Amino acid sequence: MGEFWRLDTLSYLGLWLLIAAVAILGRILPLSNPYGGWPAPDFLLALTFAWILRRPSQIPAVAVVLVFLIEDLFVMRPPGLWALAVLVGSEFLRRRSQVVREMNLLLEWGMVAGVMLAMTVANRLALVIVMSPRDPIDLSAAKLAVTIAVYPLVVWVLQGVLRVRKPATGEVDELGRKL
Repeated sequence: MGEFWRLDTLSYLGLWLLIAAVAILGRILPLSNPYGGWPAPDFLLALTFAWILRRPSQIPAVAVVLVFLIEDLFVMRPPGLWALAVLVGSEFLRRRSQVVREMNLLLEWGMVAGVMLAMTVANRLALVIVMSPRDPIDLSAAKLAVTIAVYPLVVWVLQGVLRVRKPATGEVDELGRKL
């Protein structure tokens, strides 16, 4: 727990929260769709998964739940359902971050795509069970496909611009603890 309160970890958490706020604001603003007929990808979900696979200690589960709960409220989804799905998916990936360290991007992309697909199916199933209104299946599938397609771009920006990389095998922090 002590490693969370370090300044670099808190600054990266603050950066993720700032990006999340901008992403949520971009979703609720009444702007025209720059993607043509395609739905906009869920950049926040892709960024969260990519970040958790690279540096799981920088984004705590509580922050993930709160951000996606706030997003649920702003975009008028059933409160907490998608936040719960994202929490389960992100914790699944967090537990496998050591394994993903040795994977190439293609295998990581496939694993993240499988988690996103499982989350989307579980979310739709829960909405069907409680008979809540939901997006048409083709729109949900297109949004999922676009989000999966932009994942490598999000990883590239995360590594190239924000300098959040996977720790190398045997890499240690400033205090000599293994990452």
